[in-house]
Amino acid sequence: MASNSETVEALRWKKFPVLNDGFVCLVDTMGDDSAVVQAARVSYGEGTKHVSDDRTLIRYLMRHRHTTPLEMAEIKLLVRVPMDCWRQWIRHRMASVNEYSTRYSVAIDSMQETAPGEWRTQSVSNRQGSAGFLSPEMGQKLTESEHEFQKSAERLYRERLEVGVAREQARKDLPLCCYTEAYWKIDLHNLLHFLALRMDSHAQLEIRQYATTIGEQIVAKLFPTVWEAFIDYRRDALALSRLEIEHIQRLSQLAGSKGFGLPVGQDVFMESQPEVWKSLSRSRERDECREKLILMGLVKEA
Repeated sequence: MASNSETVEALRWKKFPVLNDGFVCLVDTMGDDSAVVQAARVSYGEGTKHVSDDRTLIRYLMRHRHTTPLEMAEIKLLVRVPMDCWRQWIRHRMASVNEYSTRYSVAIDSMQETAPGEWRTQSVSNRQGSAGFLSPEMGQKLTESEHEFQKSAERLYRERLEVGVAREQARKDLPLCCYTEAYWKIDLHNLLHFLALRMDSHAQLEIRQYATTIGEQIVAKLFPTVWEAFIDYRRDALALSRLEIEHIQRLSQLAGSKGFGLPVGQDVFMESQPEVWKSLSRSRERDECREKLILMGLVKEA
């Protein structure tokens, strides 16, 4: 197995492609799995290492949300990302950022392109999400019009620069599909929080691709034990609210009293739901609960 220093050097400055012209790459890192363990054990002294090995301790920290030891490790990345995606990214405030400036430099000569088969339809149930794809014929038309628009925007920008317009003003009509670049330094705890949110299936596809690349290609290799625990206790885990726990209890009792086996049908799910949901014709909380119970094999899919 390669040492941590060998892994870092193998990853450093290696550009992992995302979208048509984006990338993420490791610039530097501080710490590894052992740094997390070291930070955790300072609270207990030397004796702890005889009781619990590193993997067990890291899994305990992740399972019980003890986050401070994870803040002792850091990663610095260089990313190239479209501006619309970057707007979501930069909302994660617990990071140090230095972004490419179009006041001082000419804008990056690259824009995000959408292939004909990549145009998504608006989700009916989720106002901020997408669902399915448009027809190939419509996608082809949209891709062609996108190309024309991007060329026009680039031409307008270049014309302004050529006649002497200041870069800070010439940039004002550049579209959100333009790529930007930034150094992004963040501690491991906040990076995992970013990944938990942005790797989720409900996140926008484009930023999900960036998050997945960062997680699987960089974090998993630098912090393999932490990553394993993150997968088990965060990314692929389920959290149950008080109402959901009560729902499962009532569902089990109802199914038992009526002689139903598991999984039960949607009618039993609705009958056993908490009173607070029964008066609601629509409830996102109830829908999310249903998804969890289907995943757990307690309720049949509709």
